[in-house]
Amino acid sequence: MDMFQTYIIYSESKDQYYTGHTSVGAEKRLARHNDGWTQSTKSGIPWTLKYVKSFRDKSEAIKWENFIKAQKSRSFIERQIASEENELKN
Repeated sequence: MDMFQTYIIYSESKDQYYTGHTSVGAEKRLARHNDGWTQSTKSGIPWTLKYVKSFRDKSEAIKWENFIKAQKSRSFIERQIASEENELKN
């Protein structure tokens, strides 16, 4: 069974978040961002992985990615990251 993920990465040098989806795994996708595979994230290298949510369907991962982006809200992104961090601690 394939697993799809929506992820958020962060560039300290740009103080910017980037949201995307992947089917290769968030860690592998992060490595590709940091290797300069993606034009839109090249200038922010190095990126760190801040958030991952897994889905069974690609369409669900894309819907969640688009929902995050539609919020146009840094505070929304940071609440998602904080929520994930709290879940990992419990």
